[in-house]
Order: sequence, then C-alpha cells, then structure tokens
Amino acid sequence: MIKILMIEDDVELAQLLQESLLKEDIEIVLAFTPLDGLTALQHDTFDALVLDLSLPQIDGLEICRIVHESIPTLPIIISSARSDMGDKVMGFERGADDFLPKPYDPRELAFRLRAILRRGNTLNEPTAFTFSIDEERHIIKRGKHELRLTMAEYDIVSYMLKKEGFVISREELLMNIGSIKYESSLKSIDVIIGRIRQKIGDDPKKPRFILSVRGVGYKFVNA
Repeated sequence: MIKILMIEDDVELAQLLQESLLKEDIEIVLAFTPLDGLTALQHDTFDALVLDLSLPQIDGLEICRIVHESIPTLPIIISSARSDMGDKVMGFERGADDFLPKPYDPRELAFRLRAILRRGNTLNEPTAFTFSIDEERHIIKRGKHELRLTMAEYDIVSYMLKKEGFVISREELLMNIGSIKYESSLKSIDVIIGRIRQKIGDDPKKPRFILSVRGVGYKFVNA
C-alpha cells in the first residue's frame, strides 16, 4: 500500500480524501498544521507528500522548501486553490514535483501519485554499489541512488557507516544519536533497524549489510 502524508488544514476535505484514496490502496496520514506535518516527517517514512499552500503558522511554499531540502527524494504534490502561475512557479522552484489545483477528483490525485512513484521506482532497485554519506545534504547514497530515510534512520546509518566493521550496541546508538532519544526503549532501535533494512534491500532473515550480533547490537558491512 502507498503511504502518503497530507498537510491540509481543511479537516473535512482531508478526511474525505483519506476515505476515498483508501479504496485506491493509498493510506493517507493527516496533519492539519505545518508543525504537525514536519514532526510526522521526522518520525515516520512516506512515499510522497501532498501539501496545501494556504496553511496557518507557515506558508505551504516555505514548507515545500524545508521538506525538499531535508528529504530531497520525497515526491511533493502541491494541492491548492491558489493556482496562479506565480504560485506554481515558486512551488516548482522550491522542490514540488506536481501542482494539482483545487477542486479535483480524488481519483486524479491517485493517478498523479502513482505516476510520480513510477518515475522514482529506480531509487529502490538493488545495486551492487556501496553506501556513502552526503553530510552536507544529510543523505545516504547506495551507488548513485539516494535513499529515502527519516532523520533517525539517516543518523543511525551515518553513525554505523563511520564505524564500519565494528560492533555497535543498542545502548551506544541510543546515547549518541540525538534524533532517537525520544525513543526511550532499546527495543525501538530494533524497530528502526528493521525499517532501514527494508529500505536498503537487506534481507532480514539473511542480512548482508546490517548484521545482528546476538545479545549486543549490530555491525554494518559496506560491501
């Protein structure tokens, strides 16, 4: 199932779209304020973002810029009644992939989401290249492909890559990575590692990159 985040302050419209797109096998996580949306992006992973422009607290164009700079590989669709050319141009300049004027049929949103995700599918294909860190852009690459990771996932992979080949305990990860300190239990580290393995194409039953060291933690093998 496709999982998207929608930042939309029109509660009735958002809930209608959520119900309609579920029938299209698309799960919508709703955020009714920009701050709620940014928090959701820090703590979860999404296939795409659908963003309104006329939002309280922070304008949608600014949110688009922030999200694109922090998660460059996340597809962004702007959905707004502000459909003049100036807003469209500024939206694309700030990283939007598509602009959908309101009102629209929910099925059109579903079609556009699938089209964007089809174009980006090559990012998830396994490659024979090793992993690298782009610290300036906060991105992990596998070969030339950028991985879509949450902040916590990026921080864990980055930390493990820098200590490649060494066994790293769960306690060490919890103590040294600020973005996961809200995750109070050591068990939560295992959950995040599971998500990372899924995204990098690592078989959880027979992992190749993130190896489990029983009773201790993990070891990253960059090969």
